[in-house]
Amino acid sequence: MQVAAGQDRRPGILAVQARGVSVEYERTRDKSTLIALEDFTLDVAEGEFLAIVGPSGCGKSTFLNVVAGLVAPAAGEIMVYGKPVTGPGPDRAVVFQDYALMPWRTVESNVRFGLEMQHRIDSDTGAKVARYIKMVGLQGFERSYPRELSGGMRQRVGLARALVTEPRLLLMDEPFAAVDAMTREIMQEELTKIVATTGQPIIFITHGVDEAVTLADRIAVVTNRPGRIKEIIEVDLPRPRSRASRQLPAFQALRDRVWELLADERPAEAEAEAAGLTATSEV
Repeated sequence: MQVAAGQDRRPGILAVQARGVSVEYERTRDKSTLIALEDFTLDVAEGEFLAIVGPSGCGKSTFLNVVAGLVAPAAGEIMVYGKPVTGPGPDRAVVFQDYALMPWRTVESNVRFGLEMQHRIDSDTGAKVARYIKMVGLQGFERSYPRELSGGMRQRVGLARALVTEPRLLLMDEPFAAVDAMTREIMQEELTKIVATTGQPIIFITHGVDEAVTLADRIAVVTNRPGRIKEIIEVDLPRPRSRASRQLPAFQALRDRVWELLADERPAEAEAEAAGLTATSEV
C-alpha cells in the first residue's frame, strides 16, 4: 500500500516528472532567503489522480505553481509529457480555491474565457462551452452572474472553464476549501464522475485527509518546510467511493496512516504574506 518517497511504480506514460525541484523566496524586509521546496521529486502517471497533503506552509501550492509554469524553480527540473516547463501552457489548466471568476461576465462568458485566452474561438465554441457547463451541472445558469451563484456553483464555473480548454493535465489548488461541508462532499462526488469522463491526470492540493483518500489514486505526503516528499501512499480502495466508503476499515486505516505521517510534522509559520515574499526566480 505504500511506496518509497518520490518513487513511481505505476506503468505507462508519465504526465509529470519532478526531479530535485527547489524553490526559494526572498524576504523583502530583511533580504534573507526562505526555502519553500528542496529536492522535491515526484512522478505523476497518465490518468492518475494524485493528492498532495502536508502542513500549512510546506510548499504544496508552490509545487503546483511550478508545474503550472507560474514559478520557476531555483534548482531541479519539471517535465510535463516529456517537455521541460518554461512557463504556462495550454496543456495545463488550474482550478483555484478562490474561484477567480470575472464578476462582470456570465457563467457562459466565464467558461468561454479560457478559450479566448488561447485564441481558440471557432464555430464549435458555443457547443463546447455548453457541453462543459452541462457536465458540471450548471445547465440553465448560463446567463447568471457570479454574484447570483452559491460558492459551490462558482467553483463549478471555475472547473468548467478549466475543462473546456481540454488540457492534458488538470491542477487543482484546494478547490473545495471555500465551500461548506455538504457542498464539499457533493463536489467530490461530481469531480469523480467528471474525471471518469475526461480522463486527465490531476494534481490535487488539499488539507483534507478524508478528501484525499476519497478522491486519489495516490497520496503524496509532504514534510514541513522546506517541502520534500515524505512518503507516497497507494489508495487501493474500489471506486466509486462515497460517504459510505469512509466507514470501511481499509479507508480508516489509510486515513490513520496519513495522519500519523502528518503528526510528525509541525506547520510552518504563515509568514509569506506578512514578510512580503517574492520568488527569486519567477517565470
